Amino acid sequence: MIAVNRPLDAATAEAISKLFVEAVVAPSYEAAAREKLAARKNLRLMDMSTTAGDVYGLQLKSVGGGLLVQTPDTAGAKPEEWKCVTERKPTEEELRALAFAWRVTKHVKSNAIVFARDGVVVGVGAGQMSRVDSAKLAATKARELKHSLEGTVVGSDAFFPFPDGVEEIAKAGATAIAQPGGSVRDAEVIAAANRLGLAMVFTGVRHFRH
Repeated sequence: MIAVNRPLDAATAEAISKLFVEAVVAPSYEAAAREKLAARKNLRLMDMSTTAGDVYGLQLKSVGGGLLVQTPDTAGAKPEEWKCVTERKPTEEELRALAFAWRVTKHVKSNAIVFARDGVVVGVGAGQMSRVDSAKLAATKARELKHSLEGTVVGSDAFFPFPDGVEEIAKAGATAIAQPGGSVRDAEVIAAANRLGLAMVFTGVRHFRH
């Protein structure tokens, strides 16, 4: 299956037609793209335009002895509403990268740490018991793939409970962090970022996908 996050055009349809694909999901399809893909036998196209918008249904998750009912996480990146809490402010380049990293964290499992630069994900850590372990995992996987972490930024789906996560991120080579804030140790985390020369912004929004 291929999922596309924008109207599917003819050029993309041409590229998809050369692959083994059984289903395509997109918010809409250009007429030429639909015609191109219609020639493929047993290829299913799903048009999500009727489900787009600001109104979403409830999400149900099974838990021991019952159900967890919650509204979906539809929060986007809004850098203009973020609060810089460190002595050094992020540069314009860092802020753009932070917005991208923050959007990605919403789609990563809990204790998400995302290293990114220039609209590209460099390393991801997820599903760990602690945030510092996610930071270590993200850095390790990036290095295994020969990705440099120097000058990257980091998105964290929830606050840092201790300074060690920030220290691990700085050691990896990142220069800025976007996180929700809200820990009882925020002051210690901010102090660590200042000591390490990092820029840090609080988004005021928590992503925590289970």
